[in-house]
Amino acid sequence: MQTVLQLASKLGFSGPLCPGECDRILLPRNMIENSIFEEEPDVVDLAKEPCLHPLEPDEVEYEPRSSRLLVRGLGDHEMDEDEEDYESSAKLLGMSFMNRSTGLRNNIAGYRQSSDGSCSAPSVRTTVICAVVLVIAVSVIMAIYLLPKCTFTKEGCHKKNHTMEDIYPLATNGKPFPWADFRLPGDVVPVHYDVVLQPDLTTLMFSGSVRITVIVRQVTWHIILHSSKLNITKATLSSSGSSQSKPVELREYPLNDQIAIFAPEALLTGQKYNISMEYFANLSDTYSGFYRIAYDNESSTERWLAATQFEPLSARSAFPCFDEPAFKATFQISVKREKQLSALSNMQKKATKPLADGLVQDEFYTSLNMSTYLVAIIVGNLANFTKETSGILVSVYSVPQKLQQTEYASDTATKLLQFYQKYFNITYPLQKLDLVALPDFQAGAMENWGLITFRETALLHDNKTSSAMDKKRVTAVIAHELAHQWFGNLVTMEWWNDLWLNEGFATFMENFAMKEIFPELYADDSFLNLQFKTMEKDAMNSSHPISLAVQSSTEIEQMFDAVSYIKGASLLLMLKNFLHNDVFQTGVQIYLHDHSYRSTRSDDLWDSMNKVTNKTVDIKKLMTTWTLQKGFPLVTVKRKGKQIYLQQEKFVHNVELENQTLPSSYLWSIPLSYTISNGTSFFGSYTHLLDQKSDFIDLPGETEWVKFNVDSNGYYIVQYDEGGWTALIELLKKEPTALSSRDRANLIHNIFNLAGVGKVSLAKAFDLIDYLVKENSTSPILQALYQMSRIFNLVEKRRMHYLSAKVLHKMLTLFGDKIKQQRWTNDGTLSEQELKSSLLTFACSHNLGDCSTVAAKLFNEWKDLNDSKSLPTDVMKIIFTAGAKTEIGWNFLLSMYTSLVSEPEKLKILEALASTDDVRKLSWLMQASLEGSSIRSQDLPTVIRVASQNLPGHLLAWDFVKENWGQLIRKFHHGSYTLQNIVITTTCQFSTQEHLLEVQTFFESKSEETAQLRFVREAIETIQLNIQWMEKNLEMLEKLQ
Repeated sequence: MQTVLQLASKLGFSGPLCPGECDRILLPRNMIENSIFEEEPDVVDLAKEPCLHPLEPDEVEYEPRSSRLLVRGLGDHEMDEDEEDYESSAKLLGMSFMNRSTGLRNNIAGYRQSSDGSCSAPSVRTTVICAVVLVIAVSVIMAIYLLPKCTFTKEGCHKKNHTMEDIYPLATNGKPFPWADFRLPGDVVPVHYDVVLQPDLTTLMFSGSVRITVIVRQVTWHIILHSSKLNITKATLSSSGSSQSKPVELREYPLNDQIAIFAPEALLTGQKYNISMEYFANLSDTYSGFYRIAYDNESSTERWLAATQFEPLSARSAFPCFDEPAFKATFQISVKREKQLSALSNMQKKATKPLADGLVQDEFYTSLNMSTYLVAIIVGNLANFTKETSGILVSVYSVPQKLQQTEYASDTATKLLQFYQKYFNITYPLQKLDLVALPDFQAGAMENWGLITFRETALLHDNKTSSAMDKKRVTAVIAHELAHQWFGNLVTMEWWNDLWLNEGFATFMENFAMKEIFPELYADDSFLNLQFKTMEKDAMNSSHPISLAVQSSTEIEQMFDAVSYIKGASLLLMLKNFLHNDVFQTGVQIYLHDHSYRSTRSDDLWDSMNKVTNKTVDIKKLMTTWTLQKGFPLVTVKRKGKQIYLQQEKFVHNVELENQTLPSSYLWSIPLSYTISNGTSFFGSYTHLLDQKSDFIDLPGETEWVKFNVDSNGYYIVQYDEGGWTALIELLKKEPTALSSRDRANLIHNIFNLAGVGKVSLAKAFDLIDYLVKENSTSPILQALYQMSRIFNLVEKRRMHYLSAKVLHKMLTLFGDKIKQQRWTNDGTLSEQELKSSLLTFACSHNLGDCSTVAAKLFNEWKDLNDSKSLPTDVMKIIFTAGAKTEIGWNFLLSMYTSLVSEPEKLKILEALASTDDVRKLSWLMQASLEGSSIRSQDLPTVIRVASQNLPGHLLAWDFVKENWGQLIRKFHHGSYTLQNIVITTTCQFSTQEHLLEVQTFFESKSEETAQLRFVREAIETIQLNIQWMEKNLEMLEKLQ
């Protein structure tokens, strides 16, 4: 059976150096998507037309080819058979017309041959007759060809009653399923759900019932909604207000997770109906849907709890529903449970009623209008810490033995809740906010409205073992998820193509809120480095616009990537700086106020901003150049006297790669910022909107240098002419503080990326970073360390020991003195602690100086004192890593890992265990993580990432992925962020044609769908770029001093 995606593709629709496609976008992606559902009336009518009678096969009329060819889900064999009919008919018609025309030409002496053999011009009469005959013939052909209900054969036109199988896919019972699109029809929409769930933590199954109140927008005989792996035992339908429910026929189409309910009579426009179903299923053993979690209690006895993770497409696996974000409704949740357990949901508990067999039923208040993916239920034995702020109960839940680690999260959530209410000027609409640490959770956190779920390391804080960086992470994740309570929950993107409206905004607000409320935990370095890495990913051919049409579950899951999160946040930061804070904030408030409890598209946000600017600048026109195009611009700056000449094009890693549009065909509206100097006075920063291919700027006076993209607030790369780079390099060597630390980091990032594509020499990049011996700020040092480490890893993984030694010597020259300055204590600002951690990790991993010796000494002292001595938390992981280098130390850490309660400490130990050079231990760690036995499967990506960084582990990790691919995609899903990370981290350091061929062959052997996954294409492209980089720069590296 031909899938929806295959037909859609035929119609033209597509669905760190381990750091992101340049295909020309013929139409804005949201326009393409909308055309699928709104601009093809023959398709929509075919799928939705109620005909005011039950859908009986023998009553379904055959449709002309012009409609049928556009129907999604049409079978290949069915298409071929009918295509043959039409093709043969066309040939017969063509031959018949040619014969008749030949006869006419023979019988009509329209052309007379002259004596010299040439043809004389036809007479007027002949011309008129031929024209009339031609018009009649064409008209007959068109009439016959478009005549419905006919199939042409040699015997002529025969009436043929096609069954539904010719048009629709087949349900599991072999009957036609009346819908073929991946998206649901809009003729019936939900208004309210009554959901009752009863998980059994002994059998690890659950049963449930749902009653959905729907309203009909267009007359229909059937209702299409979602259900996945649910065993539905009963289904009835009734008119709203009626007590008489009638059994209904139900058909399932698992390919799209859809079911169809056939009504006994027409469902009328404007009327409400109740759909009721009963069902049962297994609690999922993956990380989505209604899934089970095993954990050990205080007595080390295994216990179970059940929790939900519905985003993006898994509410349908807990209860039948209209599982798309735009189908908002209210929910009344009830949970049947054992008395000793507790239950949580989005809303406060309304009542608890006793049931038979020692069970009770918790009933929760009806929710606000919201999307299905935000519904949440948790059942288990949990403890909580609660405090009240402005009438809102803020509670943090964990398993009982970790309750003491919840207080910091409670204080943090309270402060953030107050900040967001003030900034958005909209009160948090619920009476409670629960934050729950789950023992096994794939994502970092999930923003379910009123019931936010977290991985334990993202919520729990241990005063003894959590470092400043651990504390920062907990704060950042809480800030992100609380921002979602407005961006995503109160106002939701209409479809997953605009996921960035949720995730980009939450990422932006996370950083903004931390800077405002927790300045001691905020450093620009972190987001800046994330932005730089995202730009490397976004420059790749395999990248995507942040607003992109998606038409399958895999395509939707792949949208959860750095482009949606980090690029989305970067564009909002750029817009905020362009509009200034007050204007931006007012636009955000208008957007949230005007669209509360509704669904939106990107244009709705830009329209809200335009209300504030009064279109002095058309924000929609400006920002769509960033949301509907992948990648980002390269701005070329050339200075001539008092004028600066500007030119923009798309920054690309390699214009020679296949399927790549020329960089010059892209155009952005770029809010440029720049700063200049005349040698004695600092003029400050200026702005200029570059919305054409080239432009120029008149400078206010003579200047020694010019630096564009002030503080790296813009999402673009700048290429200076030879004189421009020379002036900036000299400035850094003489007076580096004339530029901000962010500007210095920006220059390092820009020049190394430009060197990678051959626009500047690698020698010039090395010349620029020579100033680092004078550098004391974290951002530029970390960026230089990252760029140099990338180069080192490439040559090391090729086993080019001579070259890797030269690169390492260069790094030691740049960073050696700074490494010696670091102390093995908890002191300094957060930024200084992050720098210390990075420098000591680098030094110890390469055995530079006495780093490894000091770390091993501290580890042995800690081990011998049986954990009675506390280690400095900011260097704890480095000390553990040194200890794991020995057999005794590794085994000791493993025993500690299995017995510890502190999640931050356990994570540090796990990373240390995975840093070993012993391939047998690495194999055991990866297998144990995959099985989820002694190490949780949620931590498998961490184990693989750390193992891949080491020379002995990087090939082993790739082999592990190949050997266990089937289990990986079953546990984590094809397009999941987890699988993206695993594939990229295990292949990103390959740089040979042999490895390129091996990776390509492996994924192609799985399926065409697997080979076309975006992150698979990214992995392959990364290897190609690594090969290209080595070919361009190997000679320069050999000359390195």
